[in-house]
Amino acid sequence: MGHEGCGAVKAAIAARFDDAEHASRIEMIIEQILPALDGLDPASAPDELLRAAVEANVRHTVRELLATPEAQARLKQGDMKLVGAVYELDTGRVRFLD
Repeated sequence: MGHEGCGAVKAAIAARFDDAEHASRIEMIIEQILPALDGLDPASAPDELLRAAVEANVRHTVRELLATPEAQARLKQGDMKLVGAVYELDTGRVRFLD
């Protein structure tokens, strides 16, 4: 589950599209998020870009988890279903992604 306004995703956007540099601890997190930003339009309005990036990061994380041997085994057994979601800070609503 991601959340609106995620600071780590904001930092990844700044690193990818504005060549921003971050402290090493944050950089480790950003490196995990950067692949999710492929295909996003940096010319989008900042709020729209952040929303798209948060959703893209959730989807990327779900794909990464599903690719693990543990997840594959659980899926074959029927023990697991993995669903991405975004927590909306203002409303407290959880929005499930397709």
